[in-house]
Amino acid sequence: MTKAPRAALLDDVSPLSGRFPVWFCDIWGVVHDGVAADAEACRALAMHRRNGGVVILISNSPRPRKALIEQIDGFGVPRDAWDDIVTSGDVTQAALSRHPGAKVFHLGPPKDARLREGLPVTFTGEEEAQMILCSGLYDDQNEQPEEYREMLARLAERRLPMICANPDIKVRHGGKVIPCGGALAMIYEELGGEVLLAGKPYAPIYEMSMEKARAAAGRGVDKGEILAIGDGPATDMLGAARFGIAALYIASGLHEELAGGELPESLVEAIVRRIEREAPGVNLVGVMERLVWKGRE
Repeated sequence: MTKAPRAALLDDVSPLSGRFPVWFCDIWGVVHDGVAADAEACRALAMHRRNGGVVILISNSPRPRKALIEQIDGFGVPRDAWDDIVTSGDVTQAALSRHPGAKVFHLGPPKDARLREGLPVTFTGEEEAQMILCSGLYDDQNEQPEEYREMLARLAERRLPMICANPDIKVRHGGKVIPCGGALAMIYEELGGEVLLAGKPYAPIYEMSMEKARAAAGRGVDKGEILAIGDGPATDMLGAARFGIAALYIASGLHEELAGGELPESLVEAIVRRIEREAPGVNLVGVMERLVWKGRE
């Protein structure tokens, strides 16, 4: 007889709404795929709010909050699906603001330029830099992290500290998996470089999200009321474990191709084992293929 998985495969998130009135929901991989919104996921978030819940979207995007709102509006994510948004770009800007006058080399694509706005630092070329701001590859559609090893080795030799604005290793963009800033940060650490990773799974983004949740709820919020929803074992799930909140894993992203869109019990068990390995101590309340609400309107 097949051993039952340690976390159940769920097909309806609505029973978790009353149990966890505050949701910290990942964006890319749950709410959209980098191209378009997931209508079912957006409806689930809106229904949770309609039933008195609070939704804080929490993202490892290097974009500041305002720029991310513009992006997800363009993907078709409705405003009634969330109360507020916190990004790793917000955390990064706060970290850079603590180094007024520093000369910073930005390793990242032009689309992340808004991350640099309003900061008390000077952005320079690689040779003059005292710090590195890493938001991703210059061309994540066509390049791979290993192509940056030589540059990263030069920077590591100079012992320049790096602030990584996107700790994700990779994400799904439409039907393609693309590398993120976290992959560059991994190489930099391997080369002996010092890295500060903004965003999940680190505490500052959760503390900022907690402040937003309390403001949206208009009351105090305990950690026992919060459910983290996400598709990243080493980001969403590990972050939930470290912050002491429950977690729901969404397997529609990187696992989808392994099972043709279906999740047999054996794959659920494999997913749970991976999560428990990468996020020790996580309170995993379930696994879903997609975020779906089937409960009462």
